[in-house]
Amino acid sequence: MAENTARKDPRPAAIAAKLVRKKEPRLLAVIHQGGCTGCEACIVFCPVDCIEVVPNVGIAQFQQVVEVDIERCIGCALCAKNCPWDTIGMYDYAKGIELTPSATVASVCGQKTVDDVGGAPVLNET
Repeated sequence: MAENTARKDPRPAAIAAKLVRKKEPRLLAVIHQGGCTGCEACIVFCPVDCIEVVPNVGIAQFQQVVEVDIERCIGCALCAKNCPWDTIGMYDYAKGIELTPSATVASVCGQKTVDDVGGAPVLNET
């Protein structure tokens, strides 16, 4: 199975303990990070809790991002139907596996990381 490519650390224990799906779905959800705002609306609708906030992504301009754990996605399309930004695509299983690595934050946005800018991101200084 493919792994979310933006995850830098091991999965948190609560996420790692979740059950894996029993069979490959017909469709997979892929969040295109170029349009994702990290609003978490998709997380609320996911019946198998396979959409997660990506920890320690290290992108300086983002407060948080979310990605689909394609190992647990069942292809129900509820996330795509309820995304206010229309940034979640549903693809045939093989195409979803192929697209996922090119739709992550690191690959799409090409933003500087926290390390590149020399420290923690600045959050709304006023």
